[in-house]
Amino acid sequence: MRFAVPSVLALLAAAPAWAGELKVYPPAVTISGPNRVQQLLVVEEENGRVVADHTEKASVTSSAPTVAKAERGGRVVAAGNGEATLSATVNGRTVSVKLTASAGDAGWSFRNHVVPTLTRTGCNSGACHGALAGKGGLKLSLRGYDPDSDHFALTRQAVARRVDLTRPEQSLLLQKATRSIPHAGGARFDVGSDHHALLLQWVTGGAPAPADADPELVRLEVFPRAALLKPREAVRVIVRAVYANGTVEDVTRWAKFVSSEEQVATVSEDGQITVTGYGEAAVSVLFGTKVAALTVTAPYGSAVDAAAFVPPAGASFVDVLVLKKLELLRIPPAGQSTDAEFVRRVYLDVCGILPRAEETAAFVADRDPKKREKLIDQLLDRPEYVDYWAMKWSDLLLVSSRRLPQPAMWAFYRSVRQSVADNQPWDHFARDILTASGSTLTNGRGNYFVLHRDVSDLAESTAVTFLGMSLTCARCHNHPLERWTQDQYWQFANLFARVGLKNGDRPGEVLVGPRADGDALHLRRGVAMPPTPLDGKAVPLTDPGDRRKHFADWLTAPENPYFAKAAVNRVWKSLMGRGLVESEDDLRDTNPASNPDLLDALAADFVKHKYDVKHLIRTVTRSAAYQRSSKATPANAADDRFYSRYLLRRLPAEVILDAYSDVTGVPTVFNQLKSAAGDSTTPTTSYPVGTRAMQLPDSLAVSRFLEAFGRPERVQTCSCERTADASVSQALHLNNGQTLNEKLRSGTSVVARWVTEKRSDREVVDALFLAALSREPTAEERDRFVGILSEAGREGPAARREALEDFAWAVLTGREFLFNH
Repeated sequence: MRFAVPSVLALLAAAPAWAGELKVYPPAVTISGPNRVQQLLVVEEENGRVVADHTEKASVTSSAPTVAKAERGGRVVAAGNGEATLSATVNGRTVSVKLTASAGDAGWSFRNHVVPTLTRTGCNSGACHGALAGKGGLKLSLRGYDPDSDHFALTRQAVARRVDLTRPEQSLLLQKATRSIPHAGGARFDVGSDHHALLLQWVTGGAPAPADADPELVRLEVFPRAALLKPREAVRVIVRAVYANGTVEDVTRWAKFVSSEEQVATVSEDGQITVTGYGEAAVSVLFGTKVAALTVTAPYGSAVDAAAFVPPAGASFVDVLVLKKLELLRIPPAGQSTDAEFVRRVYLDVCGILPRAEETAAFVADRDPKKREKLIDQLLDRPEYVDYWAMKWSDLLLVSSRRLPQPAMWAFYRSVRQSVADNQPWDHFARDILTASGSTLTNGRGNYFVLHRDVSDLAESTAVTFLGMSLTCARCHNHPLERWTQDQYWQFANLFARVGLKNGDRPGEVLVGPRADGDALHLRRGVAMPPTPLDGKAVPLTDPGDRRKHFADWLTAPENPYFAKAAVNRVWKSLMGRGLVESEDDLRDTNPASNPDLLDALAADFVKHKYDVKHLIRTVTRSAAYQRSSKATPANAADDRFYSRYLLRRLPAEVILDAYSDVTGVPTVFNQLKSAAGDSTTPTTSYPVGTRAMQLPDSLAVSRFLEAFGRPERVQTCSCERTADASVSQALHLNNGQTLNEKLRSGTSVVARWVTEKRSDREVVDALFLAALSREPTAEERDRFVGILSEAGREGPAARREALEDFAWAVLTGREFLFNH
């Protein structure tokens, strides 16, 4: 008996330590119809996330082998009809699920099985027969968006040789795809494979066409929904399709898988996910017209004190949810920014301006613990806030004389600016634009329809502007990365088909209003589709009402799943440097947010507070996440999307130019307008001296500096128009251009005042650092620059003046000045 204790201890030591719950997916198995297979997933799960995949080593048994047989690797094949219990055992632990098998409808469906097979094997891709002109004489619809025409092409064209009903195995569809005969596209699958067997059985069964009675695909179920793994660990994905008639089937072998971050996780064409690095990735699953996604999280290897993730006292939901995500990923948050860093940052982010030296000094000296909250409130009441956010929304709405006469452009801009000044709720702002009627000079919002005269352009621009999503691909075919179909696109577009435009009596005036007739015809079908918001309620084609109002009601309804999220994501990116969904014009199921819970909470709070944009800005800027230092540590340096620190970003072109004017004391002159074609300029007196770049309503106001530094042209509704990338032209402009150099040489510049007021070298250095960088120089910086200026001063007044200009130029072209941090 003495020897039994060590033996038992040895056995216990050899047994695996189970930290989670053993589970089997799907939680209930239903098999019907010709698809007689269901793959099981046997996993260990903690807090709703899979932490280990035990499928390969699990022993799976069936209580009724005549109903269903369990094969190695978790594959279950229905052998008859009835019910059975499937049991999976791993290291002595067992979990069971119920199975129900029935015959269901006989035969493979062209719509629900054959087309997905052609999609999975790439036969109807854009590089193959789904190309605009097809390949090798065979033209299929791209990714199978038109099953009826695909069936006709396969069964009726080419003298019906592609599908041979008398000798199914001799069908060109099978012989070419297996390369039994020459095929330029190569072998798409092997003889005897699942794909080959399905197509052969479909042809043998008479190659039935798609029918109206085919069950409609309702949604996809993906298992697991979330995984928490380490690098080099793997988990497989199972996909089930749920149809309107109640049928549920395993469609994993026909689904397409895409990873959003292959540096974190890759996914094979069979749905095997392998973790390749640290971070988080979304794996999108596409089948038929539906998409779904799952999240794979790989925490960083660093050990972090749990106290780092405790929300500060009085923390808002923003910090609770940001810290929750950081804790999951084991990314330590940076410390709080200094007062000098914060005051510069928040002035730039909220108002697009630098704080004056005296404002910075007063804020840093203030000992009020609530001074940051108070400053945010003060900034939201400043006129510069109105200028800055009017500029942002004018970018979004394409306010410009490129396609609008000057009077109309000014009317549109003034309406936008007034909305910002009034803090108009975002839902009212959107509704007023989308239902605008009357003169475009009296109601400037009506110019939105003048800018987008084409129905498709209007529909697509509206989707980007107010829903943050692109529908353009669905104009010609089902969206390849989203669930929107071509039919849904034309239903959506038909909401905007009855906007009437006619010239008014005054120059530049257009009268906007609803029309009683007119429809947007489906590009392929050539018929009018019922006007319908995305996943919304249709308007009868015969309804005489203003369809725009129906759309606006749907858009601004509190339950709309897109409208509030699109708005808060835009504001979040403007303040935090990166959208929760990136880019902000690409909200879709296959591009999930880096923190979905936070996006949902922000949207809900936005709706709760009546779409108050100032409240949203206040909520974000008051958060510890916004007020963190921008200085990276070794443990969070790799994070560029989970907000462990404030993300550095270059200032917008207009903000830089205005800052140059403010710091140098020399305003920028805007006295020319570019033609719409860009081939000529004309003088203008619309912008008096002192007009700031942020206050320019027109993107055609001539400024080589603004063009070089990424000012948007306001031609396309896309955030990509504004760029912050460095370029050679920017470097040349700063080095040799006139903008900054002329300001520094001006007789009224700050440099001239330093000379006139006989400022000491130390005073000059301290003053410029405080005005431009909102901080005092370090001792090393002060000594270095004072030494340079003192040495130049010994050479005479001209040399000192030149040194002062060079010193100012060096500070104003440095990274610290050009970036918000």
